[in-house]
Amino acid sequence: MEHVPALDEDLKKTLGPATAKVLAEQLGLHTALDLLHHYPRKYAERGELTALTELADQLDEHVTVVAQVADARILTFNGGCGKRLEVTITDGNGRLQLVFFGAGVHKPHKDLLPGTRAMFAGKVGMFNRKLQLSHPAYEPLGADASDRDAASAFAGRLIPIYPACAKLESWKIAKCVDAVLPSARETVDPLPPALREGRGLVPLTEALLKIHRPATKADVEDARQRLKWDEAFVLQVALARRRRADSQLPAVPRRPAPGGLLDAFDAKLPFTLTEGQQTVSKEIFDDLATEHPMHRLLQGEVGSGKTMVALRAMLAVVDCGGQAAMLAPTEVLAQQHHRSITEMMGELAEGGMLGGSDQGTKVVLLTGSMGMPARRKALLDLVTGEAGIVIGTHALIEDKVQFHDLGLVVVDEQHRFGVEQRDALRSKGKQPPHLLVMTATPIPRTVAMTVFGDLETSVLDQLPAGRSPIATHVVPAKDKPHFLARAWERVREEVGKGHQAYVVCPRIGDEETADPKKKSAEADGDKRPPLAVLEIADELRGGPLAGLSVEVLHGRMDPADKDDVMRRFAAGEVKVLVATTVIEVGVNVPNSTVMVIMDADRFGVSQLHQLRGRVGRGSAPGLCLLVSEMHEASPARARLAAVAATLDGFELSRIDLEQRREGDVLGQAQSGVRSSLRMLAVIDDEEVIAQAREEATRVVADDPELERLPGLRLALDALLDTEREQYLEKG
Repeated sequence: MEHVPALDEDLKKTLGPATAKVLAEQLGLHTALDLLHHYPRKYAERGELTALTELADQLDEHVTVVAQVADARILTFNGGCGKRLEVTITDGNGRLQLVFFGAGVHKPHKDLLPGTRAMFAGKVGMFNRKLQLSHPAYEPLGADASDRDAASAFAGRLIPIYPACAKLESWKIAKCVDAVLPSARETVDPLPPALREGRGLVPLTEALLKIHRPATKADVEDARQRLKWDEAFVLQVALARRRRADSQLPAVPRRPAPGGLLDAFDAKLPFTLTEGQQTVSKEIFDDLATEHPMHRLLQGEVGSGKTMVALRAMLAVVDCGGQAAMLAPTEVLAQQHHRSITEMMGELAEGGMLGGSDQGTKVVLLTGSMGMPARRKALLDLVTGEAGIVIGTHALIEDKVQFHDLGLVVVDEQHRFGVEQRDALRSKGKQPPHLLVMTATPIPRTVAMTVFGDLETSVLDQLPAGRSPIATHVVPAKDKPHFLARAWERVREEVGKGHQAYVVCPRIGDEETADPKKKSAEADGDKRPPLAVLEIADELRGGPLAGLSVEVLHGRMDPADKDDVMRRFAAGEVKVLVATTVIEVGVNVPNSTVMVIMDADRFGVSQLHQLRGRVGRGSAPGLCLLVSEMHEASPARARLAAVAATLDGFELSRIDLEQRREGDVLGQAQSGVRSSLRMLAVIDDEEVIAQAREEATRVVADDPELERLPGLRLALDALLDTEREQYLEKG
């Protein structure tokens, strides 16, 4: 079925080249259909004033407010040569100053008389510690007082407030929408009629008209419900089609041989697997035994033993003649995995070597920074099948890497990789290998269904015996500097007991070309740059941690230096490691008991949870100190308090998601997607997503090619880059 021409026409034809260019460059809107799906973010009523008190949290952002002029006055400066118009607006609770300069003062001075109500749009700035809008665009909301009918009609109307930008204010976008709104009648409805009617949803055309030009709040609600269903259902159909396509692929069943490598490994384990590890392992072994590739997501709390589960799956594949590859996002993590896996396996990791076990295999490491001789040897071990297990970074994906018989791909910290990278590694198997994807970032069920919807999910939520609890406290460095002094004392005490510590900073500190604009903006807004590893390390060596062995670790170090620091830290020679988030995942030093996170408010909730999982990995309890200069009443401090209050990663991931914009979470969730979710909120709309998944699975099973649903096919084409449908990137 052909696209509807009016909807797919370039906006230049309807709106003119200048406006179309701004819409395309600033908001990613190219066609009438794009513009129809650019929904208002809220609605103002003539009788309802937007809260100006909320603007403090929106410094440097473009905002649209509805308010009334309280007063306006022209001031002169430079001996009367310069003019400045200052306008104070109010919404009854807060006040905000607008400023206009030079020749631009006369028109607003005439338009913005006291008592005038208007929409104002501009960037929230700070001057003399007061919020202001400089040279805002404005649209008076007045009506002819004698025309009472027109005035009352205007008073009752909902005014759509659109996501806007500096060059195009909300009301100008509204006028653009007016120009394309008639073409909404030509949209093709993607929902099967039975589904739409069964769920009492309004037709798509009606939903678009109601979302942009509602007469009542009930209109907005009808439209939202319908448009949420569109987003959830079309995405779930794409995922259901991918699941179905994957289930049609052939794979070699991999059943572990009795008395083989896996049994030998299990026999030498010094501990018993947790019940959760045993359950998840059974799910994985059942999948590996089938003639279709496994596609499983293993999510587990920090330290729940995912690596052990993955290693047993890899050994099962090696047992029956296959090879397993583990893909890690950083060299530090790849080296860490290689070290811990070879240690866990002992002589079983030395197959074919002197002193190695007859049942063993070779475990090789492959990273981009390896020397040529070591690299050649690793590549040869892979192509001959000598190495049963390889652990590596993106270097594994390169064309020259060939396997003898790749049976299983394990991807660690999936969110760091696109599906293109994951599939490039999978394509190295003679037949599609089985796939196990791991993440230590707990994901709420709805996000898993939306972002990882083509994977079956296993959850490890039990910590292995011997893992110690982690106490977390907020250290308010500005309000109570003695708390920070006490934090460094605690680090010294832990080192005195023979333990080690991490200090984490948001920045490295060797940036040669720091952006001067950003620096001056930070100075103007009373914001200092984030604390840096190199600066803090120097301060600690010369101050509170003088005499202790303090080293740094960050992503721009030479790989050999990074590995050397990590080895010495793991061996206990380095007592305090000052690092960036390069230590966020996988780094396992059981002797580390304390972590101090500087400028903790600059990290996300899930990231803080990940970071603190690096301590308390041995028998001694862990301590995590979140240092912040933010005010006690600020949202940032509330976030830190939430992290300190619970060790439940799933609870924290919900908080994280509720506090971040939806697009941040799902912005990269779908590769090739023209627009991320706009109406659907993955936490609030759990029911819609779950129902849409059921409906989508049913529809795809009944009509895999969607031949009887041309409208749905069209919506899929609009959502996905068709030649890359298989690359729904996991965000």
